[in-house]
Amino acid sequence: MKKFKRFTSFFCAAVMVFSVLSMTACGNDADDEVWRIGGIGPTTGGAAFFGQAVYNGALLAVEEINAAGGINGVPIELNFQDDEHNAEFSVNAYNALKDWGMQILLGPVTSTPAIAVNVEAEEDNVFMLTPSATAIAAIAPPNAFRVCFSDPMQGTVSARYMQMTGIGQRIAIIFDSSDAYSSGITEFFLAEADALGLNIVAQEAFTEANRTDFTVHLRIAMEADADLVFLPFYYQEAALVLHQARDMGFSPVFFSCDGMDGILSVDGFDASLADGVKFLAPFAATAEDEATVNFVNAFEARFDHTPSQFAANAYDAIFVIKEAILHSGATPDMDTADIGDALIAAMLEITVNGVTLHNATWGVDGEVNREPMVIEIRDGIYHIVYPVL
Repeated sequence: MKKFKRFTSFFCAAVMVFSVLSMTACGNDADDEVWRIGGIGPTTGGAAFFGQAVYNGALLAVEEINAAGGINGVPIELNFQDDEHNAEFSVNAYNALKDWGMQILLGPVTSTPAIAVNVEAEEDNVFMLTPSATAIAAIAPPNAFRVCFSDPMQGTVSARYMQMTGIGQRIAIIFDSSDAYSSGITEFFLAEADALGLNIVAQEAFTEANRTDFTVHLRIAMEADADLVFLPFYYQEAALVLHQARDMGFSPVFFSCDGMDGILSVDGFDASLADGVKFLAPFAATAEDEATVNFVNAFEARFDHTPSQFAANAYDAIFVIKEAILHSGATPDMDTADIGDALIAAMLEITVNGVTLHNATWGVDGEVNREPMVIEIRDGIYHIVYPVL
């Protein structure tokens, strides 16, 4: 049995920490039992939209669970640390959370930090559930799971949707070859596109060093007469692509994956540029099922804005953790590595329904069995155009 190693990392004011001190909220002493869930994600920097959304969604779930009496009477304490979408910072955050006494890890939020942290978490046998890191290596078994889509699934399903609907006869792809998320989706998209006989007319890569000017990439796609451009990367760069495409007079269909969610939040972004953009997602705030309506109403009342899929995934992830704890019979006085063993076993046996999860189950590879939706942005509003693929 692996034992949970202790580090003597120092909690300093320079590290951004978000905490829900459930002990204090419930009027308990510091020595009382709590479930200590650590979280890691970018709450500052270019990917802050993702991290803040995950924190808010998790916080809402924790508050609801604690208000209902906790997990078998035991409240949750959530400690969420900023990693700025940086792998080194994410490992530092993980070590700080270990020093704090973390028993369960929510996150990391993005793929590259998750890959780095999973190495540490596997060695310690800390149960890790990421709401949004999609790279294959982000959840190396046996201790890590996710509630979101994987890169292979997103790449494969994107190609299948294009083939099924015929929305692109001449397809170009622009991708970030320096990013695990983007390059992973691209690899599987191209393989499936080839198998399906899709007509790929241009493949253009950029890197972290040149992710602000896409005019050359767009010019190549435009000269190849592409009628669909696939953008499997995050919304910040996508916003620049859409703006530059308009300036060039290039107006193909733009299709993306879950990293597109957040584009309407970019400061100064003209929402009309996103009209007609389609992307894969597990959640749309405009859906009318009871679970979504209740979640959106509660989230908007708590945070005064509409939740994204990242908030919804994180909200569900906390309830997945609760279900795994209840199913396993784990208690907070157990060794952290033993808690890990108990929750790993439980994940292979539970079925969970939530806001984004519908009869979801997990395999030994940590992957979730779930279905995506296709969202289209029209007039600044998300519309579900294909609920199940």
